Parts: sequence; structure tokens; C-alpha cells
Amino acid sequence: MSEPAPAKRSSTSGWIGALERTARIDARPERTFPRVVDVLAAEHGDRPALIGEDERLSHAELAARQNRYARWALAEGFAKGDTVGLLMRNRPDYLALWLGLTRVGLRVALLNTNLRGAGLAHCIAVAAPRCLIVEAGLAEAYAGARTLLPESPDLWWHGPGADFRRIEEAAAEHPGGPLGADEAPPVTLADEALLIYTSGTTGLPKAARVSHHRIMMWTHWFAGLIEPTPEDRIYDCLPLYHSVGGVVATGSVLLGGGSVVIREKFSARRFWDDVVGEGCTLFQYIGELCRYLTLAPEHPLERAHALRLCAGNGLRPDVWERFADRFAVPRILEFYAATEGTVSLYNVEGRVGAVGRVPSFMAHRSPALLVAHDVETAAPLRGADGFCRPCPRGETGELLGRLSDKAEHRFEGYTSAAESARKVLRNVLKPGDAWMRTGDLMRQDAQGFFHFVDRIGDTFRWKGENVATTEVAEALSACTGVREATVYGVAVPGAEGRAGMAALTVEPGFDGARLHAEIAERLPVYARPLFLRLCPEIGLTETFKQKKGALAAEGFDPARVPDPLLVADGAARTYRPLDGEIYARILDGTMRPDA
Repeated sequence: MSEPAPAKRSSTSGWIGALERTARIDARPERTFPRVVDVLAAEHGDRPALIGEDERLSHAELAARQNRYARWALAEGFAKGDTVGLLMRNRPDYLALWLGLTRVGLRVALLNTNLRGAGLAHCIAVAAPRCLIVEAGLAEAYAGARTLLPESPDLWWHGPGADFRRIEEAAAEHPGGPLGADEAPPVTLADEALLIYTSGTTGLPKAARVSHHRIMMWTHWFAGLIEPTPEDRIYDCLPLYHSVGGVVATGSVLLGGGSVVIREKFSARRFWDDVVGEGCTLFQYIGELCRYLTLAPEHPLERAHALRLCAGNGLRPDVWERFADRFAVPRILEFYAATEGTVSLYNVEGRVGAVGRVPSFMAHRSPALLVAHDVETAAPLRGADGFCRPCPRGETGELLGRLSDKAEHRFEGYTSAAESARKVLRNVLKPGDAWMRTGDLMRQDAQGFFHFVDRIGDTFRWKGENVATTEVAEALSACTGVREATVYGVAVPGAEGRAGMAALTVEPGFDGARLHAEIAERLPVYARPLFLRLCPEIGLTETFKQKKGALAAEGFDPARVPDPLLVADGAARTYRPLDGEIYARILDGTMRPDA
């Protein structure tokens, strides 16, 4: 197969497409996404909609399946506003289930299949579901959480292996045609549809409320940006219980009559076989997926694909060009958004390393503001007048999204009122205004593009300077012999702030002296890591984010860390092994690591 030709498009065409697709959503409040699925079934019929490893559903079959689940819920006596928990791994029926239940006014809590014990019990408890639908293969996971629940919800099973009450069998007894006008309670865009959980970077996950309006806006806006057609197929290996993998990626392509290739998890080894074998034209990435593909051995099909666009978030500048060049990817659409957020950024123009911008004609619709941030208090700085100071271009600050009564600026919040209140910042620029905190530090360049700097809480202070962990990791990843890096701060007895430490995966023959020399050229002295941990691999969360928390907790104690540790020796201009004796000297203050 010849290499795809570079995409030629106007820099404004994506914005115009998104605006056109979303312009009329509010005019029809009864038109929810499950109703759209019925329309798509009439238009695209037998064309494939969802392609799993063991099951495929056409557009017509998806609509029929969702309508059977809707009628099952009505027959079981569920009422509008009831909550149902869904614990199921990626598969086509996952979409059919939540679409059908939300069609008749139920709220579906999309539970993280990687959680166990107290974490899973917490997520179930905050949703307070009347019923739980559990995949039979996850029975053990649910059993571990059930004993920790204040009370056990009604239970239905899904899939082979269940002893009784299989929901798909019960739903199959109902007709699959569109529901009649008087067959179900009225459901509008203002009604809640889903509970989607945050990743819990601080504390336990929070359940974000997601209305039918947000689902329609997400799917239609993204469809305008990627311009899907019936010939398009998107490769989706992201969790269906999260907003990008389960709503944005799937819904936007279905709107164009295309297909979603659903896989349970990401595999660098089989990625190109899957993408080429299924004829995928789109790929939804997140976090470190593109990095892992660039680190993988050469694959015979890695340039034989039909991909026209890769869309997602978290593609760092050090990976962007390597990924695009090695795999001949014609276009990358990086964006920034949050499930509960009120501000979104889209890099329609393809500016390498940027998460997006807000063009002037969009400023009223997606107002984004950067305000000065205090790393030590993890809060915005306020001046003598009590208001926050907007950041000039080039300065790092926290990103805020404006709140108002307009649907696109409304913060729908969490199930916890206290957690919702913590996200809202008031009296920011003037008395009475309200903005939503994103928890992300960014800076804006001279052309107005936003660049992600770090998560609040990841950035730390050392020697009186702020150190952004993502920027240090990016510099380390560009050094000779380093395959992957993650950076975090660790406490050093007798020193204020936190010192930099990096967990690295390295090539054979890794040279600490060479790394020390290269880092000295790339980073100021305060940002150079004092400690290194050489790992066989760096663990990932279920959303493909590096597990910094556990690494930071173990620190640089040789008794707790099973991997080789190195400490910076500024005098010798190298990193040397850190053993128990050196660790003890650091603790008692007789040795000071020096970059």
C-alpha cells in the first residue's frame, strides 16, 4: 500500500464543521443520542456499527439491541431517574446497554473494571444504584466489593458463565423497533444520562454527572472536527467507561455512518495487525499509547495502514514527530477536555506540542483563562484587591473555564456537593463571577496556542524554583539510552521542597555519565533529577497514565525499591549507584546529593 497523502484542509474547516453540527442541538430538547441511533439505523441499516472481537453489530442491530434493553427496563418497573451500575469490559453490547437504559430516563454509572475492593465499593456506593449489571467474568471483582457496601443492589448478570438472570437473555424477549411516543417517559437533553468517574489522581474517584446535552455536544462537536463517513472505521482500545473511549470516539464516528472497532485493551504487539486487518482509518489515542508504539520493534505493517487521522490527548512533543514520521500518519488532532469540564481546546491546525487554542470567533463559546498559580499552596494567587491575576502569554498558570447559566458553560458537578464546590473558583476577575478549576497548568504561546505544562500536585519546588515534571521527563526521554521517563518530587531530610527523581527504562549499556552531561545541556540545575530509578517497565493506570504516586511513595530508599538506584554526583559529573550506606548518609545529613 502506498503512503497516505498529507491531508489538505483549511485551518477553519474543522471549527466550521463542529459549529454546524452543534448549532441546532438546543432547538430539539427531546432529541437525545439514543433517538439519533434509531435514525442512523434507518439510514445505514446493515452497515457495520460496532466491531468487537467476538461480536459485530450493524447500525440496525445496535438500534434494535438498545430498544430491547429500554423495554426490558420498563418491564422491570424502573422509573425515570433511577440509577443502574454497569460493570463490564469493552464489548459492543456495552454501548447498547447504556444507550437503551438512558433512552427511557435511567442514569447509568459506568464502573471502572480495574477497581477492586474498597475502590470499587466506593464507586458503587456514591452512585447508589437500584440495580447492578455485572459481566459474569467480573464476578470475583464484584464479590470483593459487595461485602464493603452498606447494602447490596439488585443484581443482573451479563454473558456466559452466569448462574442466573442474564440481562441479555431477558432483553431478547422484547421487540427491537423504535419506542412509541407513549411507551416511555419523556426524556430531554437536560436529564442526566451517565455517571462517569474521574481517575482519582487525588483521593478516591469522583462520579461526574453527564447529561444528555453533554453527550450530544461531545459527539456532534467531535464529528464536525473529524468529518466521519460511512467508510470510516475508528480503532478504539480505550476504556468504554470513560468519556473519550465510550462516548466521544464511538458516538462521533457512528454519526457519520462509520464503524467502531472495539478492543478490550491496548497491545503494541498486535496494534498494526488489528488496524490494517480491520481497515481502520481513524485511531483514538490517549496518554502514552503513541510513545509505546514508537518504542516497539519495527512491524511489517506499520506503514501499510489506511489511517487518515489520529485523534486524542496527551501526545507529548518529544513523541509527536517521531510517531507521525515513523508511521506515516497524515494528520494528528490533539485536544484537551475533561468529563466534567466547561473548557475544551482543539489543535485543529496540527501545531506540534500544543493542546489547542480558542480562535477569536470561538471565544464566547469556550472561554479559557490562565491565572497565576502558587505551587506551594496549590491554589491561584490573588492580589491585594482579592482577585486573580491573568497570565500574560508565555507564563505558566492554571487553566480555568467560565461558568454561567448557558448549557455549554454549566458545571454539572459530581454526586458529592462538597466535591463540586471545591472545583468552583469565585470572584476571579470581578465580584460574583465563577470559573471552574481544571487542575492543569498551561502556558499560551505568542500565537495563542495552549501548551500543557503539568498537573497541579505534580509540579514541585526545589531550590526556590518550580519544576514541571512533564518538561523534565520530556528532556530525559530525548537523552541517549533512555526509552521512557517519569518524574516526581521526593523529600530529602534537611532540605526544603522536594528533589527531582526520575524512573527510567533504559537501553543496554546505559551510561550515567553521558546522561548527566546531556541533562546539564538541556535543563537548569534546579530541574535536574538528583535520583534515578532504573525500572524494567513503568507501570500504567487503566487510562494509560504513568503511576507516579506509588513510585514517589517508595522514594529512593534501597530497602523499599527493588530496582537499581542512582544518585547524582555533581563533582564527578555522573550518576553513581545509591546503596544503603549512601542512603543513610543522606538521611543523617553527612551527604548532600548535588546535580
